[in-house]
Amino acid sequence: MSDQSIVASLAEYVTIGLSYFMSLPLSQRISIVFIAPFIYSITWQLLYSLRKDRPPLVFYWIPWVGSAVTYGSKPYQFFGDCQKKYGDCFSFMLLGRIMTVYLGPKGHEFVFNAKLADVSAEAAYAHLTTPVFGKGVIYDCPNHRLMDQKKFVKGALTKEAFARYVPLMVEEMVKYLRSSPFFKINEKSEGTVNVLATQSEMTIFTASRSLLGKEMRDKLDTDFAYLYSDLDKGFTPINFVFPNLPLEHYRKRDNAQRVISSTYLSLIKKRRDENDIQDRDLVDTLMKNSTYKDGVKMTDKEIANLLIGVLMGGQHTSAATSAWALLHLAERPDVQKELYEEQMRVLDNGKKELTYDLIQEMPLLNQCIKETLRLHHPLHSIFRKVMKDMKVPNTSYVVPKDYYVMVSPGYTHLQDEYFPNAKQFNMHRWDNDATSSYSVGEEIDYGFGVVTKGVSSPYLPFGGGRHRCIGEHFAYCQLGVLMSIFIRTMTWKFPEGRTVPNSDFQSMVTLPLNPADIIWTKRDAAQVI
Repeated sequence: MSDQSIVASLAEYVTIGLSYFMSLPLSQRISIVFIAPFIYSITWQLLYSLRKDRPPLVFYWIPWVGSAVTYGSKPYQFFGDCQKKYGDCFSFMLLGRIMTVYLGPKGHEFVFNAKLADVSAEAAYAHLTTPVFGKGVIYDCPNHRLMDQKKFVKGALTKEAFARYVPLMVEEMVKYLRSSPFFKINEKSEGTVNVLATQSEMTIFTASRSLLGKEMRDKLDTDFAYLYSDLDKGFTPINFVFPNLPLEHYRKRDNAQRVISSTYLSLIKKRRDENDIQDRDLVDTLMKNSTYKDGVKMTDKEIANLLIGVLMGGQHTSAATSAWALLHLAERPDVQKELYEEQMRVLDNGKKELTYDLIQEMPLLNQCIKETLRLHHPLHSIFRKVMKDMKVPNTSYVVPKDYYVMVSPGYTHLQDEYFPNAKQFNMHRWDNDATSSYSVGEEIDYGFGVVTKGVSSPYLPFGGGRHRCIGEHFAYCQLGVLMSIFIRTMTWKFPEGRTVPNSDFQSMVTLPLNPADIIWTKRDAAQVI
């Protein structure tokens, strides 16, 4: 039988079937339309389960939606349940996408050190980040461009730069505690605050003052601040699934991106026109050094967009981490006391000004931050799109092209196998651990500087591989300043009957669930006010 005959026969069968379908009562037609996807989905899952070259698939009832509800509400519990049933490597349906999860250090190696030809972060995230950051930067460009951009930004993330930033951050914190209605600490001796609100503000104020300069920071005392809030709404789960919808918060997101980018662009133009390019901040750094390896220069518009990416990329994670740290310490007055004694010892009872070098002499403070990052990884899941079939090492599994691979360092952080009593906050678990969060071994330069290639450590709060976060040291610097001033200025506790809240996993960044309130009391001899 010829191909034309086969096509003609199929067309005839389809026509007969459609005629029969249309002859049925409306109620039966509706039932068939509703039930058919479920039958197809269950049949497809049954056939999939017979394959030995695919990771086991978590069964689901609702087509397309799959395991989205259980994963989205309690991802770590979902991972744990699946791990008990299927092992470390399994797949699940998530809103039309098949996600292959590989838990534990072996999964870290599999995904973070995958070849660029095998997986793509750009293909996974660009539709979410490009409307927020803008064109030509981060994931809206080839990977080699992104690696160069990370190298450009690292020029403003040196120890010398941090030494300049710390006094500016201290100034911002003192100003905030004096003027914020949440504190007004020169007028009040105690109060109740929601750390989700206070830490978001403190983080953006200190980051913008140090990285973007006084002119940009001053704009945050005007209605300009609301634009960041509008832009922030572009990082929600619905934006990830549907990057563009005719909804009000999408319109506000796009308007905020245009206005903020244009404002940065005007600052860049002003400095160029006045030949006022120094070494003050990230703006100066990018204006002086933003030429790709192939000789192409970033446009000023792209520099402005990259500034948005850097500020917004770190804003969520640092705000969440400082909020979690305050909440854990709220139920641990003994730890607050330890940290306060360290502050008094290093700063000679307040006679010394806080500096970047002195923060390095505060091991308990840094261990507190490190332990907070262990308990609350800012991103509960990290994934890449598979660009060509990938063999899972030491298994019979192959992850097909167009699937997604996913890892969860945050889940690994919470396993007793790697961290005894993993659910407990214990900064002293790091007393004898002076190493970085990355395992030692072969080094590699992806284009933004030499980093350790090994990512088999169970502790990876800043990711790994070519997409490892370059803001680790800035985060420790910023969080160190915030926490140091909190500790020296006040004590705090939970309202009666409250304790550390559970996690809100429905945000793109793992935040505390409301209410996230603490009651603060000014110390008798507050050192910074």
